[in-house]
Amino acid sequence: MSVFASFTGGFTGALIMTFLSPQISKFALQFSAPEYFALAVFGLSIIISVSGNSILKGLMAGFFGMLISTIGIDPVSGYPRFTFGLMDLYEGPSFIPTLIGLFALSEVFKGVESIYTQEKVKNKIDQYLPSLADIKKVWKTILKSSILGTFIGSIPGAGSDIAAFVGYSEAKRTSKQPENFGKGEITGVAAAESANNACTGGAMIPMLSLGVPGDAVTAVLLGALVIQGLRPGPLLFKDHIDVVYNVFAGMMVANILMFLAGIVGIRFFVKIISIDRRTLIPIIFLLSLVGSYSMRNSLFDVWLAIAFGVIGYFMQRYDFPASPILLSLILGPMAESNLRRAIIVSQGDYSILFTRPISAALLILAVLSVVTSAMRQMKLEKKLAEQNMGETQ
Repeated sequence: MSVFASFTGGFTGALIMTFLSPQISKFALQFSAPEYFALAVFGLSIIISVSGNSILKGLMAGFFGMLISTIGIDPVSGYPRFTFGLMDLYEGPSFIPTLIGLFALSEVFKGVESIYTQEKVKNKIDQYLPSLADIKKVWKTILKSSILGTFIGSIPGAGSDIAAFVGYSEAKRTSKQPENFGKGEITGVAAAESANNACTGGAMIPMLSLGVPGDAVTAVLLGALVIQGLRPGPLLFKDHIDVVYNVFAGMMVANILMFLAGIVGIRFFVKIISIDRRTLIPIIFLLSLVGSYSMRNSLFDVWLAIAFGVIGYFMQRYDFPASPILLSLILGPMAESNLRRAIIVSQGDYSILFTRPISAALLILAVLSVVTSAMRQMKLEKKLAEQNMGETQ
């Protein structure tokens, strides 16, 4: 389902990019500091949806992530905050080592506990494509998440991380069985993967139409086009339409090849889970440390990953979700810097956040998302509590 949704989302994003690039670019160009702040708030509003079985624990994890995101150079004044005099923290905790610690090393530490008690997994995959029943179940979610992902990708600086979280949260919010999310629910898998891959096509829209890269990857591609004597923007469509359509076709072919490679490779990838855990866990641990070090060639990042691995381990042990921390680390700096820019531009007038149509609409959506997600989460917690009482009796 992950492979199928990735292909569908990526291909849909490429189609939208092909036919609607100029129109979407004009809309994305209207985003300034208030709109980016509202978008970040909307993204943060889905923390409740990814809070697991407890809203309180999810909010605590999100608040912890917001505190961590304030470490580093102040985005407006340039003054170092909460760095304890360490140069390695001037840019804040490095994102990739933090991510590796919370999600990879924490699983390693947890796996060590059961390394001698868990049985070896022996699975044989005999179905490589989703069934028609599965596709019928998720096609609306994939379409909705693909459109969301393309839109978010077209906003410079938003990125695929936000798209994946928003797609997942929206799928959970509108699901009739939200309690299944986080337990292998294919609708959640399809939502996150389709939104994530559709974001790629969306990020190409402002780059080709306006010459403004949507993310780090399209920034590199922008440089490559300039080196070839091509200047992305409106004139690119007028003077080099052949190049533009080659890019469109290349995106579609790439998604098709990714789908084929994924389907063919599944039978080999799945063999990883049959490896003895006493062999697999040390390998994962070593690769995690190497990955943390390779980002900046810094031993500090290795210790940072280990520290967050310990934090992630205890969070798992006491049922605190790690996803809100990740979401806060991504969106916290975006919300802070754009809020302060908006207030500076308006000379201290906070009404700028509510009088601009796009930012006001996004803030209203954030409130609605919080209210509806909280109501569903409270119903879910009540349902789980009733189930636990029934089991104890």
